[in-house]
Amino acid sequence: MVLVMVFGVALLIAVLLSGLAARSVLSTSLLFLVGGALVSDGFLGLIHITPDSDIVAATADLALFAVLFTDGMHVSFPALRRAWRNPVRALGLGMPLAFLGVALLTHFLVGLDWTTSFLVGAVLAPTDPVFASAIVGREEVPAKLRQLLNIESGVNDGLALPFVLILIAAAAPAGHAEDADFTAIATELVLGLLFGVLLPLLANWLVRFRLLGAEPRLQPLLPLAVGVTLYAACHLTHANPYLAAFSAGAVIAAVSPEAKGAFEPLGESLAELAKFAALLVFGALLTPQLFGDLSLGGYVVALLAIVLIRPASMLLSLVGTGFDRKERLTAAWFGPKGFASVVYGLLVLQSGVPRAEDAFTLIAVTIAFSIVAHSSTDVPIARVFDLEKLAGIPGDGKGPRLPVGGRGRNGAGGGDDAGSGTSESGGAGEGAVSPRG
Repeated sequence: MVLVMVFGVALLIAVLLSGLAARSVLSTSLLFLVGGALVSDGFLGLIHITPDSDIVAATADLALFAVLFTDGMHVSFPALRRAWRNPVRALGLGMPLAFLGVALLTHFLVGLDWTTSFLVGAVLAPTDPVFASAIVGREEVPAKLRQLLNIESGVNDGLALPFVLILIAAAAPAGHAEDADFTAIATELVLGLLFGVLLPLLANWLVRFRLLGAEPRLQPLLPLAVGVTLYAACHLTHANPYLAAFSAGAVIAAVSPEAKGAFEPLGESLAELAKFAALLVFGALLTPQLFGDLSLGGYVVALLAIVLIRPASMLLSLVGTGFDRKERLTAAWFGPKGFASVVYGLLVLQSGVPRAEDAFTLIAVTIAFSIVAHSSTDVPIARVFDLEKLAGIPGDGKGPRLPVGGRGRNGAGGGDDAGSGTSESGGAGEGAVSPRG
């Protein structure tokens, strides 16, 4: 109950400060992270949470599922067909380069064996939709850039998971990862995709029966029922819940726009609550002992993963694209690590991999640094684009902008810009992504 009280107080403070946070470098995400750290054993000792506590894995898993489910609803298949090249380059070139770069640094600076080093690289390679949304939710940022970051962060979690499981199987001692073989991994991914596509289609088919259908006040609960059922089905069958969540959200948006519109305000609020709860719990893991256990080489890896590896890999992947210099630099900088890496890091910790605790400590510190760096820089970065528009510098040519809602980085707002249908790059229509944060 103490944890519930702490969460309630933190939520109240976050709401009261959300207006200020929307105009400054103050971040409500950082507030929950710091709040969790302050009430942990390392400081006030009000709550007692360790990496192997069930609540850590549960909250991170649920938050990631909720955010991917709502993020999937912001993908427009027609717009994606027109502008698929940039996300594919980020996923097919930028992500492997980041994976390789982190692995090399981990091996040479931390001294982990090659397999465990590549495992750390796989865990830290994907960006996180929870914190990437802090920049894609800013309407000042060009639509094609928001589209790139939204799709990249939504898809790369599922792409990284097979590599994480394979490397755990390769590194773990006999008996610790006997189920993580290629067949099991492929089955998890296929089942996740099938559940994510078929369950929303089934619900949409049932709604069309004359005797069935939701009354208006209960219509927002239909996608929620699909999401809850999907989450349970994935965990009961060991299907990949993250691939299922993202694909289910995209299918709902495609086959039932009215259901997506009815659910969006509720879904954004639920995803925000899940995110805050997971941040509070993760913050409780950030004790002085955890930071003290990381070597100097580990701190160098954590910093370089954020300020060098991600920027360099993304800049290389965007060479020759239609992005201007400022847009490429923004995409390169904004590569946050978050709940996907937390979940995968916990898998590493529980796997029996040699020096698993060292690997998890490096992962946790990198995530903490990333949350601080990226959640406090989205407003200044967005203002760079906004100042250009106010100054009349040629940009997208869309004319006056109306306020667009989206969840925002502080959970405020609503609305959608999916209907604008304009293109900032000759193909990447604004309809591809609905701003959120």
